[in-house]
Amino acid sequence: MRRAAIGGRCLLLTIGTMGLGGCVQVSAPDKPIEINLNIRIQQEVVYRIDGDAKKLIEQNGSIF
Repeated sequence: MRRAAIGGRCLLLTIGTMGLGGCVQVSAPDKPIEINLNIRIQQEVVYRIDGDAKKLIEQNGSIF
């Protein structure tokens, strides 16, 4: 019985607050919406070379 009373009060409160709400109107804008995105993408490549491979690259630098 107590649950029904609480539920009824909640229902009355909800219905009562509906009457207090204003009228909401939604309309499309006259001009198109413009979104400017300034995105900066920076990539950093870090590599490590084994000592033998580094020597080989230094000796044959012309192939790179």
